[in-house]
Amino acid sequence: MFHAAVQRVSGRRCVAHFLRAHDERMRQYAAINVIAIGKAASSMVRGALDICDQRVRHALLITKDGHVDPELYNDRRVEVVESAHPVPDTRSLAAGLRLLKWVADLAPGELPLFLISGGASSLVEHLRAGVDLAALTELNRRASTEAWPIERLNAARRQLSAIKGGALSTELRRPAVALFISDVPNDDPAVIGSGLLGPAARDSSVGGQTRVPQDHVERHVIARLEDAMHGAAAVASAHGWSVEQATQRFDANVLVIAQRFADELRAGAHRALVWGGESVVTLPANPGRGGRNQHLALLLARHLAADNRVCALAAGTDGTDGTSGDAGALIDGETWRAVERAGFDGDAALEQADSGTVLEETGALVHTGPTGTNVGDLLLGLRYDPRP
Repeated sequence: MFHAAVQRVSGRRCVAHFLRAHDERMRQYAAINVIAIGKAASSMVRGALDICDQRVRHALLITKDGHVDPELYNDRRVEVVESAHPVPDTRSLAAGLRLLKWVADLAPGELPLFLISGGASSLVEHLRAGVDLAALTELNRRASTEAWPIERLNAARRQLSAIKGGALSTELRRPAVALFISDVPNDDPAVIGSGLLGPAARDSSVGGQTRVPQDHVERHVIARLEDAMHGAAAVASAHGWSVEQATQRFDANVLVIAQRFADELRAGAHRALVWGGESVVTLPANPGRGGRNQHLALLLARHLAADNRVCALAAGTDGTDGTSGDAGALIDGETWRAVERAGFDGDAALEQADSGTVLEETGALVHTGPTGTNVGDLLLGLRYDPRP
């Protein structure tokens, strides 16, 4: 189910599908210049090259360390910039300068094709006058410690940035196309990547009149969390399971989500559950190893202990969970007892946000490597009800 979900929202697949459908219009331009930013940027560039190939004059790829398709290193048209994530650093600022120069060097008659996915907020930045890296670092530290929702964090990031919140869009002053893989609620381009290629905010500073600064960017969201959920649900249904696909994304505290999911999985009308969203975990002063999905999985293991009818998977569609190199974890009714047999205190691990350590010892961690997409987190569950 998880594999099908990720494939449904693959950056390569979704970009190629869009460009294939709009190929005739793309051919009106003398050349295409690609700028891809985010954790799915490498996969998205592959999709553009699959369809546009020789019409791509240059591609600037800004992504997270270890997220570059090796084949792209051998393509002379592709310039690779590996930057910082999830906490921005000096490389993020350097990537911001490179982005601005790329925009300034665009030739007449060439189409800028922007490919934006989650992670862009950290990977590329150009700060407002008077703002320094220390202020940006402190913002990210506070957001992590206080478990800010992504909307609040992105809004704060836009206040520090000279290119986000639509600022870059208004600077283009030429037609451009922007394709988005969304990892945010409501799939709003003004929020994805802190609005790196979103529309400009309303401006009420001219004569007391509210106006919207004009830009010429055509925006399309080509992959969403719901698309991934459909992919997972389709696999379960094809195998004969009755499926409940959640109609709303979860965004509550991880403790609340774990309880609700466990209750529904044990006693609900459907034997397969497909949920998606982003949980909130309040971290201790010195957290251990893991991420929100591993934390959620360990909580579920405690709730579902000794129930041998059920299993559940909590994982990030991008293949990463927090600062760990794992996507999440797959648990069942035996996992909690396996933690205890391995000599660990599961409750202490939850208090210390050290779920990754104990889940590794039980073989529950899910490792995919970079998946080529990033639409949020999936929570999948199955319940086997033996016939009487």
